[in-house]
Amino acid sequence: MHVPDGFINAPVSVAAGVVAAGAVAVSLRGARRELDERTAPLAGLVAAFIFAVQMLNFPVAAGTSGHLLGGALAAILVGPYTGVLCVSVVLLMQGILFADGGLTALGVNISVMGVVTVLIAYAVFRGLVTVLPRTRRSVTVAAFAGALLSVPGAAAAFTLLYAVGGTTDVAIGKVFTAMVGVHVLIGIGEALITAATVGAVIAVRPDLVHGARGLITPLQLRVGGELVDAPAAAAPAPAASGSTRKVWAVGLVTALALAGIVSSFASTSPDGLEKVAADKGIDAKADEYEHATAGSPLADYEIKDIGNDALSVGLAGVIGVGGTVAVGTGIFWAVRRRRAEEPAAAEPSAV
Repeated sequence: MHVPDGFINAPVSVAAGVVAAGAVAVSLRGARRELDERTAPLAGLVAAFIFAVQMLNFPVAAGTSGHLLGGALAAILVGPYTGVLCVSVVLLMQGILFADGGLTALGVNISVMGVVTVLIAYAVFRGLVTVLPRTRRSVTVAAFAGALLSVPGAAAAFTLLYAVGGTTDVAIGKVFTAMVGVHVLIGIGEALITAATVGAVIAVRPDLVHGARGLITPLQLRVGGELVDAPAAAAPAPAASGSTRKVWAVGLVTALALAGIVSSFASTSPDGLEKVAADKGIDAKADEYEHATAGSPLADYEIKDIGNDALSVGLAGVIGVGGTVAVGTGIFWAVRRRRAEEPAAAEPSAV
């Protein structure tokens, strides 16, 4: 759902940019409470993983594809504030390096794909976790529901922005119906990917899943043919900090494999927004705008002058994952260090 330049007029794009900047500023402060020594590098990995999976367009209808937005996944794994930052880092890298999503529309994209998806997904997730049994399976189910609803919610948010600042005269009712309709289908794919990823992390390191913090599943023993809760002393100790590096390494290898190999098999059909824009005429004025980084050697997720398409896309994906994890990890470590320095700064100096 990367909005290109020319879909939304300048005043609304600027307003969306102000909203996005404010959301990022608030998220930078909020992320200080969410990040610690273990989760700061993992947040960079989450951003890289979202970048990789966004390259994997999957078919949802005849001639239409969809891809992960990632707000729900990021919010549940590393927290809502950090989640907004994760998606923002991905969108910034995509816009600058790969000419994906307009730079004048960056505020629109962050607001729609980052802020709206995180708000909807995390609200639904927390609401369900509160009422469902306190089990790991409930976290996965709540993640599925939050992700499912976040995508059509983002589509509705785009339609609202288009109603206020669209550059073409198209009936809003038609845009809303088409956008929400196709993105409900895309939301199913988003939900499956989110639930599978959250479930996989919970299975090995539930302590690293922000949305599962405070969730206690007692160790059970079979006594006399019945399962009973084990004494607290029998519960397994928290995993050693070294295993966090294993999770990070496995996650990075997975992201590199997805972007470097699996991306070559992604659907080439236009995504939901592109299809609706072409069918309804939303993109009538988009050709008047040339992307500021259209000349990038990585534009359109290809490396120029490499004749083999699979190799070109794969190498571009690997570069994108590497760049995203480096930039993301650097930002999140800086946020974490700022949190660590705050108590010391608040203490009065000795006289």
